[in-house]
Amino acid sequence: MPRINADTLNLEERVVRTNKVQKTHKGGRTMSWNTLVVVGDRKGYVGAGLGKARAIPDAIRKGVESAKKNLIPVPMVGTTIPHEIIASHGAAQVLLKPAAPGTGIVAGSSVRTILELAGITDVLGKSLGSANAINIAWATISAIKKLKNAEDVARLRGKTVQEMCPWMPRVEISEVASDE
Repeated sequence: MPRINADTLNLEERVVRTNKVQKTHKGGRTMSWNTLVVVGDRKGYVGAGLGKARAIPDAIRKGVESAKKNLIPVPMVGTTIPHEIIASHGAAQVLLKPAAPGTGIVAGSSVRTILELAGITDVLGKSLGSANAINIAWATISAIKKLKNAEDVARLRGKTVQEMCPWMPRVEISEVASDE
C-alpha cells in the first residue's frame, strides 16, 4: 500500500490515553509515560500511534509522528461505513455497523475518537472483550483496514450500491456537454 503524505493533509490530533510507567532499578524508580495519539483529517484518512518518553509532551510528539506514519484511507459510503465488520487485536474485539444519516457515532472509548477523526459521522460501534484502550484502538484500525469499498462489495454480490444502501442519497452522474 502506498504511503500517504501527511504533510499535504490538514490533520487534527487527539490524545486518547496517557499511561504512567515506573521501572524499578537498583538506585530507585525511573518514571516514564506512554501516550496513544490519533490523527485524522475528518475527510477519510486516520492513523494511530504510540509515543513513549520521560515527559508527556515528548511522548505526545512521538505519538503524533508515529500516527502520521501509520495513516490509512477510510472507505466510506456517504457518512457511514460500507458494511458491518468485526476485528480484533489481542483480547479486544470491535464491532462496527453502518447507520442511517443522523444517527451519529454510537461508540465509546477510543473507537469514537478514531471514527470522528476519520470523518465518519454515522456508525454503531461496540467494543467486545478487553477494555484496554490501546488494544481497542488497534482493533478499530484493523477493522477500518478490512473494510471494502461499497462498489467492490456491490460488484461481488451482483447488486448496485443503491440496492445495498437504500438510505444513501442518489448521486446522479451528469454527462459533460462536449463543445461541438
